[in-house]
Amino acid sequence: IKAMFFKNPDSAYKILEIEKTASAAEIKAAYRTMAKKYHPDKLQHMDEAYRKGAEDKFRKVQEAYEQLQKEKGF
Repeated sequence: IKAMFFKNPDSAYKILEIEKTASAAEIKAAYRTMAKKYHPDKLQHMDEAYRKGAEDKFRKVQEAYEQLQKEKGF
């Protein structure tokens, strides 16, 4: 039941492709890099399937960043 309400922080680090020891600045930099790469506005010219996958990844990146913000308190 706990797993339904709490996300695994390890997965947030994996999604942002950073180490658990990353500083707040490193987390922010990783988020910006991933957000630029997968932002839906940047992918308007791609086909529908690619855009849907990128939108899903972008949503996961946002959730991971928000989770780490809460966890690290920044």
